[in-house]
Amino acid sequence: MKHIPLRTCVACRAVRAKRELIRIVRTPEGRICVDSTGKMNGRGAYLCRKRRCWQSAIGDSPRQFARSRLIAALHAVPDEEAWSTLHAYAQQLSDEVETNLEPHYTGVKGA
Repeated sequence: MKHIPLRTCVACRAVRAKRELIRIVRTPEGRICVDSTGKMNGRGAYLCRKRRCWQSAIGDSPRQFARSRLIAALHAVPDEEAWSTLHAYAQQLSDEVETNLEPHYTGVKGA
């Protein structure tokens, strides 16, 4: 059986296969962007493909973004341009949970 790398969504804390999540990266230059390939150089954090998780992770305003879980996970300095980019990306995502994205491990005993 082949090993499947698992990652944790910084918003909902669900553990899923790496390929089921979207990677956000802080580049060595300090930019924050969506890493569609999953191979960009820099510190990464993962979010589910649900708009709800993105809204929880980036907040509703640049001010909330500055204190967000995503910024903490990336050890980044927030800026309004990064928030705008991530907010626009989140608007393209579905509100519905895709059935094939059930968590592999929730971190809670007995779950």
